[in-house]
Amino acid sequence: MWKMLESSWLSSKNWLIKMRRNIVAFGEVMMRLQVPGYELLTQANHLQYSFSGTGVNVASAMTKLGHKGYLITKLPDNPLGDAAITFLQRLGIEQDFIARDGKYIGMYFLENGFGQRASRVTYTNRLESTFNTADISDYNLDVIAAHTDIIHFCGISLAMTDTVRASMKKLAAKVKEKGGKVCFDCNYRPSLWKGGYEAAKPHYEEMLSLADIVMMNEKDAMYILGMESKKLERKEQLQDVIPKAAEQFRISVIAGTHREINADNTHSLQGYLFKQGKFVFSKKLTFSVYDRIGAGDAYTSGILHGELSGFTTGKTVAFAAAAGMLACTIVGDTPMSTEAEIAAAMAGGVGDVER
Repeated sequence: MWKMLESSWLSSKNWLIKMRRNIVAFGEVMMRLQVPGYELLTQANHLQYSFSGTGVNVASAMTKLGHKGYLITKLPDNPLGDAAITFLQRLGIEQDFIARDGKYIGMYFLENGFGQRASRVTYTNRLESTFNTADISDYNLDVIAAHTDIIHFCGISLAMTDTVRASMKKLAAKVKEKGGKVCFDCNYRPSLWKGGYEAAKPHYEEMLSLADIVMMNEKDAMYILGMESKKLERKEQLQDVIPKAAEQFRISVIAGTHREINADNTHSLQGYLFKQGKFVFSKKLTFSVYDRIGAGDAYTSGILHGELSGFTTGKTVAFAAAAGMLACTIVGDTPMSTEAEIAAAMAGGVGDVER
């Protein structure tokens, strides 16, 4: 009997090891300086700091979901960089692809919104940061590509500098060459692009041509790529232009969310996934929000986990939507939910105290 149980356990363990993939995210580590509660910067007299960034969020979330999360970045070789490394270690992020040199780290100040007042992010010292002045030679492309199952990029990094953009494209091409997959989150930020959509378009087109999995909505397709739609309602526009983008750039999976802020300060979220010529939508989830930032990265991680785990499209989009919802209940940018916790949220349970 013991041998049968041991054999079953070993078989299960080997299956889990086999399913564990290397997810590598490229992106800047930033210091987040947050005003407590819902105060404004002009009202507050102290700040709470942590470290974040889209790459940090995705790598950490994938680690929580049972994979190995790596970060490609460059941090200053000083106490600020040391503090960031310590923070990443607590999140379980692998350190192998992190370069160290320079003096500066990008920072942003966060003021939490409430009701009709939106949250506000103010950046400082960003373009001079160690990451944004790094060169492709700071990263070992061959080693990274050889150990990558999926590499993740976002439009925020794409908006930074010509050097960062060149690094993204070379890394993406190298990973594709070695048989890995590329995930690109459009994540367009108007405040970061000098020249607006016209300046962004050629760079987005290059990244999309390299991508297998893309996070995109109808606004990205219409405004960045210039795709036209005669539809007036958002969901109809989505169903009109996303298939065109998938066909033009030969993208296997396109996913994203539609969000609403309700009068009672709750948020509603519905996820979608376009694959093999078909749309699948999640249920619309309505929930209270404690910390909104990072929810999109949690959703992306849910899509990646579903794809890697062989979930059906319906289960994948439901899992991702629940992951995005749970991220809104956790302080800080970084998603912290496990697969079991997300599965419980999918089941619709609202717990009291787990004992």
